Amino acid sequence: MRQIREWGKFSMGALVLLALVGSATTAFAESLQELYKRICSAVAVVRVPGEVGSGVLIDGEGHVITAYHVVRATGEVTVEFHGKGRIPARVVRTDPAADLALLRAERIPFGVTPVRLGDSEKTEVADPVFVIGAPLGLSYSVTTGIVSSRRNSRTLYGSMGRGELFQTDAAINPGNSGGPMFNMRGEVVGIVSHILTKGGGSEGLGFAVTSNSARRLLLEDDGFWSGTEAVPVRDELARLLNAPQAEALLVQKVAPNSPAAVLGLKGGVREIVWDDERILIGGDILLSVNGIEFRDENEDAIRRSMARYPREGSLAVRVLRGGKIVDLSARNKGRPPQAP
Repeated sequence: MRQIREWGKFSMGALVLLALVGSATTAFAESLQELYKRICSAVAVVRVPGEVGSGVLIDGEGHVITAYHVVRATGEVTVEFHGKGRIPARVVRTDPAADLALLRAERIPFGVTPVRLGDSEKTEVADPVFVIGAPLGLSYSVTTGIVSSRRNSRTLYGSMGRGELFQTDAAINPGNSGGPMFNMRGEVVGIVSHILTKGGGSEGLGFAVTSNSARRLLLEDDGFWSGTEAVPVRDELARLLNAPQAEALLVQKVAPNSPAAVLGLKGGVREIVWDDERILIGGDILLSVNGIEFRDENEDAIRRSMARYPREGSLAVRVLRGGKIVDLSARNKGRPPQAP
C-alpha cells in the first residue's frame, strides 16, 4: 500500500507539473493574429504583364519564391511588399515541372523581414496550416485549413511532374499561386501551386509544393532560367506536327534578353485547343539540348547540362523549324555567371 500511495503522490505531482508545462507552452504559443502580424511583411504580390500572383521572401538578399506559371517566360517582373510600392525583380531559376520559380528583388524595403523555410517532413496529415496571398488580386488575404494529404506530383502532372505536394482544404483561388503555406510556427512549409475545380473556384482541393522540394529544386540543385515556355509534344500531337522523334518540346514563348532569345528560339504564332488546353503552334520544336534528346528519362540530364551554361559558356540546341532540322548555339563570351 505504501508503494501505491507514494506512486499516487508522484503521479499527482507529475500531473501538476505537466499541467504547468502545458500552460506555459500555451501561454507562449502565438495566435493566428500574432503570427500574421509577425510574418505578413515577407509575403509579396508578384506582378507580370497580364498576371498577378503571390510569393514569399526567404532571405536578406532579396530572394522570393513563387510559382513558375505566374512568371513563365517573361522579363518584366515586379514584387510588392505590403504597400511598400512595386520593386523590379529578375527571374533567377525556374523548375517548370515542379511549378517553381526563384526571383531576386532589386532591394528589400525597410521593415520587411524574410521568413524561414521550414522542414516539410515534420508536417503531418491533419496538421493546421494557413495561406497568405492575393486571391483575385485581393492582397494579403488569409485562409486556413489542414494538410489533407501528401502526394507525389507525378500522380497529378503525369511524367512531367517533379517534387512533392501537400493537398489542403484551405481556400485557394487565382492570385494565391506562388504564395506561402505556413505552419502554426510561422514557417513556410509549402508554395501554393494550383487547385482542382469543376466550377473555376476553390472547392477544397488545393495543392502546394512542399518546402523541402522547393529548397532542393531551387536552392540546392544547379538551377537555370532559359526564358522559354514550352509544352510537351508526344503521341498524336507529335505525329501531327511531323516531329522526327517520339518526344519533344513545343516552344510557346521566349522572354526578351533570355538565353533562349540569345539562341534565337522562336515562339508560337497561332493558338489552337489541344486536349482541352490552349497552345501556340508555329514555333520551334525542341529536339535536343547539348546532344541530349528530349525524353522523360533524360529530363535530369538535360537540366544538369543546361545548368552548366552560365559557367561553361556554351549551349547548343536542335530544333524542328518549318519542317527542317536546325542547329542553334550560343556562348556567353566568357562572362562570369550572375550571382543568384
